[in-house]
Amino acid sequence: MSQRPGEAAAAEIAEARWRSVYRVGAVTILAVVLVGILEMAITFLPGGNTVQETVLDWFALFRSSWFMGLRDLGLLNIVITVLGIPVYLALYAAHRRVDPVYAALAAVIALVGVATFLATNRAFPMLELSGRYAAAATEAEKSMLAAAGQALLAVGQSHTPGTFLGFFLSEVAGITISAVMLRGRVFGPVTAYVGMLGFGLLLLFEICSSFVPALSGAAMFIAMGGGVLSMAWYVLVARRLFQLGAGSGGKA
Repeated sequence: MSQRPGEAAAAEIAEARWRSVYRVGAVTILAVVLVGILEMAITFLPGGNTVQETVLDWFALFRSSWFMGLRDLGLLNIVITVLGIPVYLALYAAHRRVDPVYAALAAVIALVGVATFLATNRAFPMLELSGRYAAAATEAEKSMLAAAGQALLAVGQSHTPGTFLGFFLSEVAGITISAVMLRGRVFGPVTAYVGMLGFGLLLLFEICSSFVPALSGAAMFIAMGGGVLSMAWYVLVARRLFQLGAGSGGKA
């Protein structure tokens, strides 16, 4: 049954709005890739992969470089996680006709992961405490601030049990939407397999770094592989979303 002219116009307007969602998602992915490259580049710079053993080490790091202190407590991960919101909206839109249930499930898991990660991150409170510690006039006040900082680290230090759930949900969302891509055929199978492998490796890294510290050396190699593959996945997804935003076919 053919559509009436008014219905056809409404459908075209709705589709145009979805295409704008695809374009926003694609542009956002480019920002995610840039931040991800920055994160990996900083890791290989001098001082980019230091380990702070105590809360006083963290306070010293914040005094020497507030940016590195925030970064080591997940600042760039916050940016990447928040930027993922429009990405998952665009991916839901791309699969709304072929697999809406699991596409929506992936988006919900991603949103819960964002909320969990933001709720557990303690980067900015630690910056505040470090400043107060430096200005403290008495040993009693310093001891109190150090104890408060230790409590924050127990919850918000990256890649530890305190932050595991937020990372876990984000990576499960990536694996889920990649599986949806494989089923839905809006994206090519290469994109789907790269996503499942990349986010799977990142999930394995989180498990090792959070609960098996003896494997921390091997975990870094796992993280590198997962990071490179996830960046490749983002590039492939952005390419396809730009195509969908332009109303053209093709698969990545």
